[in-house]
Parts: sequence; C-alpha cells; structure tokens
Amino acid sequence: MFSFNNDYSEGAHPRILEAMCKYNLEQNNGYGEDAHSLKAKEYIKRHIGREDVDIHFIPGGTQTNMLVISSFLRPHHCVISADTGHINVHETGAVEATGHKVVTIPHVDGKITVEGIAEVQNYHCDEHMVLPRMVYISNTTELGTVYTKDELKGISEYCRNNNLLLFLDGARIASALTCKLNDLTLHDIANLVDVFYIGGTKNGALLGEALVICNDELKEDFRYLIKHRGAMMAKGFVMGMQFEALFEDDLYFKLGEHANILAEKIGLAFRDKGYSFYVPAQTNQLFPILSNEMIERLSKKFLFSIQKKIDNSHSAVRFVTSWATSEESVNALINEI
Repeated sequence: MFSFNNDYSEGAHPRILEAMCKYNLEQNNGYGEDAHSLKAKEYIKRHIGREDVDIHFIPGGTQTNMLVISSFLRPHHCVISADTGHINVHETGAVEATGHKVVTIPHVDGKITVEGIAEVQNYHCDEHMVLPRMVYISNTTELGTVYTKDELKGISEYCRNNNLLLFLDGARIASALTCKLNDLTLHDIANLVDVFYIGGTKNGALLGEALVICNDELKEDFRYLIKHRGAMMAKGFVMGMQFEALFEDDLYFKLGEHANILAEKIGLAFRDKGYSFYVPAQTNQLFPILSNEMIERLSKKFLFSIQKKIDNSHSAVRFVTSWATSEESVNALINEI
C-alpha cells in the first residue's frame, strides 16, 4: 500500500536527522535563543534577501495561523479568507476561538481576488458588523494552485491602500516557489506581504514553521505573544537545527521540486488517459475526477482522499506527493492508471 494521502507522513530528511544526532548531547539555550536558531535565521534572511525581517520558529501551521491573526487584530476585527482557506475549513474554529470572525469569499481555483476582498469591505460598512482588517491567503492554495506575481501585487496594493494586513500561509511554499508556473521569489513575497511563514512540517522537517514578520509595526513584543499562546518551545533548538539544515544551501527548494516533479508525472498519466481535473494541476497536490469504480480500484493499492463529490458516479480525489515520495510508488500508480 503506497500513500499519497498527504505530504507529512514521513519523518524528516536524513540531513536533518544527521544534524540532530550530531548535536544531540550539545547543551543549548532554550526558547529559540540558541546558536542553531540564530544560524537558521541568518540563512533564511540570506535566501529572502532582507536583513530587516523578524523570524520566529513556531511548532505547527494551525498554531502559526492562530497566533498571527489573534496577535495583530483588535477584538472587533475580522480576517478575510477564501472559503476553502485552511483557517476556515481545517482548523476546528481555532481563529474564531480567539474572538475573530473568519469572513469567507468564493474561491477561484483556490485563490481569492481583489474584487472579492472589496465586496467584503463594502458590505461591512458600520460598527454593527465586524471590521475587516486582514486578508489571509495561502501559497500554494488548499487546491494546489499558485498565485502569480501580478496577482499577489494586485492583492498587496489593494490591502495597503485599504488599511488591510496581508498574511500569507506558506505551509507549502516550497512547492509553490519551485513549480513551473511560479514567477515569485521569497524576496518578492517579503516585499508584498506584512507577514508570512515558511513551512517545514510539509517539506522535510519533523515539525516547525518559520514565521517571517516583514512589517515593522507588527514586531514589538511578539515573543511575549508566542509565549502567551503556548507556542514557545523550551527546546526551540530542535526547530533551529532543522531549518539550519534546510536553508544552509538549497535543500529546502530541492525537496519542494522533487515533490512537484513526481506529481507532474502522475498528472500526465491521468491526462494521457483522458481524465480531467477539478482544478489545474500545478504543484504537489493533484485533484483528478474519477469514477466510483476507478476510486474503488485504486484504493486497494493506494491511500488518497476524496475532495468533492461531482455527481452520483464521479468524485474529485486528492493525490499528494512529498519530499520523500519514491519513484517506485509513482511508477506503481502510473501503471495502475
């Protein structure tokens, strides 16, 4: 049984494990103030091309999303998200539990548009309604699509002209930045958003996300806020070692590229057999539309998930490749297709 169920089924890349074993008995400062975390931040800043950003390592994506949104919004503020957004669908009301409403707009292949954001702002017109103050997007989106530079520029300009913070969830940013359609860099993203994060959990790390705060007005006392939300690890050096290994060179991007290359092979196999897709296949998440019979047949040998029922006899399913997906598993799936 081969798994294409998600991109966090495996442990960690061998280079990370080697580093953790090498430094296992080394004594480090706690709470992210160790030499490895400082070195990792130095490497990440080099890849971003900016020294003036603040970087914090947070254990997981939901913690990061909840922390950012609860920290930067006042009690009467809300956050705008695509209806497919992770904070709306897959976080068990974590953001709402902090007192902030998630206002959703229809997605276009997983993405939101300036027109959709403007419609929310125009509708929320007085003090009897929550006040939009942040826009949340993810790259890649929950449907594996990516924002182009022009799309992100448009959203960024609208947000800056309309007193909205722009937060980019980068849980799968490695896949986004290494796909063939991408024309963004980490430097571009840092210049266009107020805050974003670089996902480690879904790209070779055991755990951890690197939160990057670009807007100077959001930096003050943030370590207090991390601690307040229970997201500050005593053994922060565990995350520091991992991101040090991922960003010392181009390993982080090579792992994202690996997942994309293998996903492309699977996508081509489906297309060659005449299958269509729920959304365009762009990165490491694929959503082919299959018959019930095909789903039943494939499920005997492969793990994957049902995304959406299309009609009584067809559903869109999700296949996900990862940094650790093997050629063997991909070839087995292609042969079955």
